[in-house]
Amino acid sequence: MVMTVLLGGLLAGCSGGKKPSADPTPGGSESPSPKPITFTWLVYDRTEGRVRDDWEIFKEIEAKTGVKVEFQVVSQEGLTEKRQIMIATNSVTDFIQVSTQEGREHGPEKVFLNLKDYLDIAPNLKNFYDSFPEAKALATGPDGGIYTVPILEGDPEGKGFNFVWMARQDLIDKYNLEPPTTLDEFYQFLKVLKEKHPDSYPLTSQSPIGDVGLYTVFGRAFTGIQGFFNLTPGDNKYAFAPYHEGYKDALLYMNKLYAEKLLDPEYSLLTGPQWEERMLSGKSLVTYFWKADIDPMTEKGRTASGSQEFELDAIPQFAADGIQNYQYSRSLVGASGRAVSAKVKDKEAAVKFLDYLVSEEGSNYLSLGILGKTYTIEDGKPMFLKEFGNSPYVPLRRDYGVWYDNISLDNAKARAAWESGLDEKSKAINARYEQYIIPAPKAIVKTEEEMELEKSKLSNLNKYLEQKITEFVTGKTPINDDTYQQFLDQAKKLGADELLNMYNTAYERTYGSK
Repeated sequence: MVMTVLLGGLLAGCSGGKKPSADPTPGGSESPSPKPITFTWLVYDRTEGRVRDDWEIFKEIEAKTGVKVEFQVVSQEGLTEKRQIMIATNSVTDFIQVSTQEGREHGPEKVFLNLKDYLDIAPNLKNFYDSFPEAKALATGPDGGIYTVPILEGDPEGKGFNFVWMARQDLIDKYNLEPPTTLDEFYQFLKVLKEKHPDSYPLTSQSPIGDVGLYTVFGRAFTGIQGFFNLTPGDNKYAFAPYHEGYKDALLYMNKLYAEKLLDPEYSLLTGPQWEERMLSGKSLVTYFWKADIDPMTEKGRTASGSQEFELDAIPQFAADGIQNYQYSRSLVGASGRAVSAKVKDKEAAVKFLDYLVSEEGSNYLSLGILGKTYTIEDGKPMFLKEFGNSPYVPLRRDYGVWYDNISLDNAKARAAWESGLDEKSKAINARYEQYIIPAPKAIVKTEEEMELEKSKLSNLNKYLEQKITEFVTGKTPINDDTYQQFLDQAKKLGADELLNMYNTAYERTYGSK
């Protein structure tokens, strides 16, 4: 009887067939029992603040649903290993965040609960999968079961983005420089900064590869392909960037920057703190990085230099002639998702709780917090309170558990509330970059054989590409027709063609030819 009442409380907390209220204030439903259902949940401590068992949003959620969450906390460094051990031993917590690939792979092995079997009691989950076909594709295993709730990262319109070219605006003003809009202008821009600051290496990079990597950014500028493998805008076909005729030009361009000491000679070896120290100290003056770091780094730079004139700002994005000048938006659907253990004691109660967290009310708690305490509504849109400043995610995560990794299900909602309250400088940066942003490619679903191919080939290929490109850029290997052909031949031997064919096959199978 007690369990029946508890489940009734969960249903009352969920939206049922009605749209839930956007105002998640207490009082909508009371805890149906002094002893709630308890579910375990694996999380890690973020740098902004440790996981707490007294976060107010979870007190509100418990009052609405009759469910108490018991966090099992590990370090960020130990999270992956802990999760892998749990999956391997089929001992995952009741709720856990895994990659959608792990969900598809281990769900059919009865590690994770098949949510498809419970959609008749989970209207919000059903609506989620109907509204986001990409999420459903990523959550669906080879047996047709649905094993995760993928996290939303980007807006459906494909406008939100993360990265900008940033430079020392105070020096641009001091020397009356025009922000560069082409690759040649960028080269000249760096040369002037070097002349004015001969002890500096104007351009630095936190990494040679990855989203902010030097090879990624210049590879895209010369070929129109983001990273080594990716869809090319407009044709829905995967391409391998080094096969593009412009990639050799990208190597020659980066080599010129390196040879003329316009590029940090240690760019390929820098750690995050070393990269930041170069930017804050004036050893380097230009970089490509997360736009959200412009304001915090400006403040750090003023403190480090003792000058209030220190200022970073975005400069235009550029591309070679004939190459589309673009940046992919944030992916609509992320690569991770929330799963429920197949061994959870009360499966229906767990699904109904997850269904509540996906509802508008539950999602608001996890992504926005509490109306009036963490966010307000202006012009019909959520906005974090101004008292949290330009980096609201720090106090929100630390003090409220809002927008916390491995907990939040809709990071896009949180980012929208953050960007609604940005200062004028940040809004201006968004406006300037709007012309470059196009919707990100959809993620692909690979078969077990395709995943094995990727595991066996991609890591070694990436290591070779990074090593050889670094040799080209630093002059250790000269760039000519023969050496470049040898580079391509070795990439083929390591599986470039096999991977390229696999990605195209998987994409067409997942989404069709369009």
